[in-house]
Amino acid sequence: MAREFQRGHKARISDLTAGRDLYVGVQIAGPGLTFDISCFGLDADERLSDDRYFIFFNQPKSPEEAIQQLGAQAGDTDSFRVTLDSIPSTIHKLSFTATLDGAGQMSQIGPGYIRIVAGGEEVARYSFTGSEFSTERAVMLGDFYLKDVWRFAAVGQGFDGGLDALLKNFGGEVAEEEPAPAPAQGATPGFAPPGQAAPAPGFAPPAATAAPAPQPAPAFGAPQGTPPQGTPPQGTQPQGMPAPGTPPQGTPQGTPPQGVQPPAPGTPQMHGAPTIAAPIAPPGQVPPPGQVPPPAPPGQFPGQQAPFGQPPGQTPPAPAAYGQPPAQPYPGQAGQPGQPAPYGQPQAMGVPQGGGGAPGLQAALAQYREAPTGQRWTPQNPRLMRVDLGVGGQPVLARQGTMVLYQGKVDFSYKGAGFRGRIVGNATGQEMQLMRCTGQGQVFLAENAAELHPIELQGDAICVAAENVLAFDESLHHEVRRIEGHGIPGGALFTMQFQGTGTVVVKTEGTPVVLPVTPTTFADSNAIVAWSAGSQVIISSQVRLRRSAYPGHSGETVNLQFRGAPGNFIVVQPYEV
Repeated sequence: MAREFQRGHKARISDLTAGRDLYVGVQIAGPGLTFDISCFGLDADERLSDDRYFIFFNQPKSPEEAIQQLGAQAGDTDSFRVTLDSIPSTIHKLSFTATLDGAGQMSQIGPGYIRIVAGGEEVARYSFTGSEFSTERAVMLGDFYLKDVWRFAAVGQGFDGGLDALLKNFGGEVAEEEPAPAPAQGATPGFAPPGQAAPAPGFAPPAATAAPAPQPAPAFGAPQGTPPQGTPPQGTQPQGMPAPGTPPQGTPQGTPPQGVQPPAPGTPQMHGAPTIAAPIAPPGQVPPPGQVPPPAPPGQFPGQQAPFGQPPGQTPPAPAAYGQPPAQPYPGQAGQPGQPAPYGQPQAMGVPQGGGGAPGLQAALAQYREAPTGQRWTPQNPRLMRVDLGVGGQPVLARQGTMVLYQGKVDFSYKGAGFRGRIVGNATGQEMQLMRCTGQGQVFLAENAAELHPIELQGDAICVAAENVLAFDESLHHEVRRIEGHGIPGGALFTMQFQGTGTVVVKTEGTPVVLPVTPTTFADSNAIVAWSAGSQVIISSQVRLRRSAYPGHSGETVNLQFRGAPGNFIVVQPYEV
């Protein structure tokens, strides 16, 4: 029986089958959509360092034929043959992808899958639907990767930029568009499925009808009378009609599909980041999903509003050189109107200390007044957050004991996690003691003067450590996610994942730094605050059980390595828990 995979699940191929000659089938379809199915052979740095291992319709096999594209058969839109023992040592990963050829988005596709067949028996399947994607035009479906042994991972991550962004992510180059010759169709390999296999199913079954039954798995072994694999009959030339979607004649081998234009020099890579970290805009000004907000000024956390007292979009003035007076007096410094004179100098007569002719007490406290904006979440200063329960009409879940002030008619009640939630929370360390805030009014939240950062989600997801969550909209779905890793006490680390439409307020010790995810991004598990849910998290090889594990220890504990497509990020605070 085939093992069902979910996005992010991994397994050793040896645990699925003892076979080394594998069939990989991909089924993907959509109304009016055309797809190009490809396989990227990547090196140890996950780069396409050898173009001969970009397997697609115009280059259907690798030099040693360890990877071969077979075309549509056995109910699959496209299929491949992978001989693991023949893959050269320079190839460490095979990434199977699907890209749109023409207009459309991956959200328009119907139910699909990528499956592995060995010896005529289906051993693994990762199923997906268009609801898992949005504006992506290219998707990485599954990977074969070498980590001591060959393993399989269900990926399900995409790129808005289509094949262009996909090639750039793997370090490839986009060639100029040229005509392409129609490749001749050779004899059917002996290990391929029988010729009477059913064609690929349509986008979806008709209304009120059941989904079609799974197609029979392809059987390895040549039928009687079939010539050896890859060898056409003597005295004959391979012939046949071009496969659907084959480009016109004249394209040299190795040219990507038509429709891909090289980006202009200096053009940044565009990818739909899975999480939009941005302040909530007033009603009617919320940016559409997929639109990337402008970068934050230096030193400002993306998604955080301008520092208290500073106009939005302006960079704070640079500090003066050591020993020199600042260009403008700081609040409370002599020389600023409304502030007391230096010690030993007389106070100006007739001018209240508040300045401006206003009473001194009111002027002195004016800068600390409430900052009403009409938004649901409003930072009053970097360490105090106000939530307006009258905007949006949704209750708010906040950490117990974080309310410092409220106005209006607000009800506070205990929010239990249920029996199962308590068991999971206790076992994983991701338990949150929450209170539910409902009614009409404003609630002010803070905890131990930690810096607060509202992060708005628009149908996407972000992973945050439970201890760094202050509050969030009840409309957000949250669950405990497991980070696999060998050599860690308990066998794994855990985090909270928030997904949906709403805002989650993250608290940090000090001002955090946001870094893009690259193959060389590592973070201390005690300092990491959050990361985009599209990032792949693995345990670094430099794992230590505790700081005093043995004499001469470096003092660092568990390190996490992050990988992912362009647009993914991590948030690290200058403090270790």
